[in-house]
Amino acid sequence: MRHLLIALQFLTILPLPSPKRCEAGDLGRSTAWFPLAGFLIGGLLWLADLALTPLFPRQLTDALLVTLLALITGGLHLDGLADVCDGLAARGDKQRFLEVMKDSRVGAIGVTGLVLGLLVKYAALLAVPMDLKRPALLAVPALARFAQLVVLAGSRSARPDGLGNAFLAGLGPNQLLLATATILPLAWLSLQFTGLVAWLVVTLWALLTRWYFTRRLGGISGDIVGCASELAELLALLAVVATTAILTRI
Repeated sequence: MRHLLIALQFLTILPLPSPKRCEAGDLGRSTAWFPLAGFLIGGLLWLADLALTPLFPRQLTDALLVTLLALITGGLHLDGLADVCDGLAARGDKQRFLEVMKDSRVGAIGVTGLVLGLLVKYAALLAVPMDLKRPALLAVPALARFAQLVVLAGSRSARPDGLGNAFLAGLGPNQLLLATATILPLAWLSLQFTGLVAWLVVTLWALLTRWYFTRRLGGISGDIVGCASELAELLALLAVVATTAILTRI
């Protein structure tokens, strides 16, 4: 439970008690609990939807849910999305890419990526059938946090002093196995076959992200993990919408 608490403290801004001890490698070991932490975040969204649905039309409710998700995470992954978009737009070598991502200022491309990401995520949530909306709210944050672990697993840090080093120090095969053993039942219990399709989509996305940035930068960074997570949420919602549409036509 100590590692779950560490995961929740890193992934959210919830006022949680600090663990009594924190050892070297604990941050990496806590990644095994990222899917469960994501599921708990989804539980907060589920409760919010339960409270908001009787009060507001769906369009407004879904906009508030997207806002709440950003607030719960402190905008951590949105910052990664903006930074990576700026890095991709920058001309230059690996060092230039890393410098742009580290810059606290957000460029025009970063703002554009941020706005488009939130807009498409809202539209995708709005397109989820009503009977699958609350199960999707539970599953999607868990799937995205699993994608973070897949990006990290077996990677190298692109920066010698980056946050990625803190994760990679304690992350090994056991964390990935435990996280996989957690996310698959959660995906199935929430969305059945559709959940497994969404899991496959976000896993492939995470593997592609890790491969691309390992080739481009020699490793990954915290911004890359955050960007991958943010887009994994979007892709998971799109997978739910597309899979449901296909199944209804069969």
